[in-house]
Amino acid sequence: MVLVMPFENASSVPGIDWIGDAFPEVLGTRLDSTPLFIISRADRLAAFDRLGIPTSAKPSRATVYQIAQELDADYVVMGHFAFDGQTFTAQAYVMDTNRLRLSPEFTERGPLNDLIQIQTALAWDILDQLKVPGIAAKTQFVAQFPPMRLDALENYVRGVLAVNPEEKIKRFQTVVRLEPSHTLAILQLGKAYFETRNYDQAMNWLAKVPKGDAKRNEAEFYLGLAAFYANQMDKADAAFRELSTRLPLTEIFNNLGVVEARRGDKSARTYFEKSVETDPNDPDYHFNLAVELYREGDTQGAARELRSALQLHNDGEAKGFLEAVASGASLTRVPLERIKRNYDESSFRQLAMELQNAEEARLGQTDPVHHAQFHVQRGQELLQEGLIRQAEKQFREAVTLDPQSAEAHTGLAQVLQALDDAGSAREEANASLRLKPSTEAYLVLAKLDLAQNNRGEAQKNIEHALALDPNNAAAIEFKRDLMARSVATPK
Repeated sequence: MVLVMPFENASSVPGIDWIGDAFPEVLGTRLDSTPLFIISRADRLAAFDRLGIPTSAKPSRATVYQIAQELDADYVVMGHFAFDGQTFTAQAYVMDTNRLRLSPEFTERGPLNDLIQIQTALAWDILDQLKVPGIAAKTQFVAQFPPMRLDALENYVRGVLAVNPEEKIKRFQTVVRLEPSHTLAILQLGKAYFETRNYDQAMNWLAKVPKGDAKRNEAEFYLGLAAFYANQMDKADAAFRELSTRLPLTEIFNNLGVVEARRGDKSARTYFEKSVETDPNDPDYHFNLAVELYREGDTQGAARELRSALQLHNDGEAKGFLEAVASGASLTRVPLERIKRNYDESSFRQLAMELQNAEEARLGQTDPVHHAQFHVQRGQELLQEGLIRQAEKQFREAVTLDPQSAEAHTGLAQVLQALDDAGSAREEANASLRLKPSTEAYLVLAKLDLAQNNRGEAQKNIEHALALDPNNAAAIEFKRDLMARSVATPK
């Protein structure tokens, strides 16, 4: 678990203090594509608040260590920057909170306009210091992240720091105008519109976060909320239902139950029961189940759940509802179910990471081949869920453990193809075929050939794929599409 602190401004140049807060944002996204868990800005601010430290404070190393302990961070990235009017210099070091050690300081410098490349190079230095396995060479690592305009980065950071929702909207609108594919700004713009109750605009922007992106889950959650408040229950149901297949958070199942209840669907009770079973310490889940049980005529069950809710929290609405149920009076208006607005993927990911670490410790006692197979299987699951970057981590780990695993090379080829890295995808697919011919590897090559308008090679590779597995649905569909294109093209 890694905490990235804002960097300190060591220069006297005015107007660049925002750069200090840019470091956690940029370094966080760079480091998050590795087997590290990056503590979010929200969690960092919450720790400051619990410890009574102003967010504008420049904490000492002792205070930073205290914050790290509050967040259970294993490492803390700290640093400072300076600008002399021509050259921007960033220096960072890593605190190992378990061993109470500071790493040597590493430095990156260049023109101010290259700020994001400087920060990306610094991220590589950090990964190298932490000895993270499987990281690319430094030039390749920096090159895989697209450059970003300095004014776009400034507006994004100022938008994150803004307190006023209107200011946030203005800043994030500027970012997506300058950088139309800036996924984080698109997400933040959608959330800002949601905060101002402009649900139509919120849905419009949240839907633009592409599938497979690391922030798609969060966008889907707020898309479901926006659709719910806009009374578009079908759209809310679709968003929460799709999200529940990838992220089994109790809040999501509760919200799915609320949506189903508003639609008059009897399956709402199942979702509320699951929420109570998963998290019996949340009074809202008991309250929602009580409402549904009362609607179905089970007054005893409703009273039981209401008493459970009141034991957890003295709630006036729940108390009045219980009194009405206990009296046997017929309610003219049944209370509405409560939807959850809090999104806490980080806690789920942290738990998943801890479970994975435990599994890694067990697999560390086995041979590398079996260890690699575990990562291949996990990578395939993540790939099917559309979580491309997370799948990439698993396949790269598998290749590192067992370079002779054809399945690991094939999975990595599929990931790289999805990330539009055609050259690397072709290399991995060919590496897989040299080890063991497979339908999936040939299909990757066929898709790459077609993308380059090389239909002859695409035809050859898809025939190789079908020769290995004549019933492969993806290969059959690709061949059908290839033939349709050939017919449509004039001779």
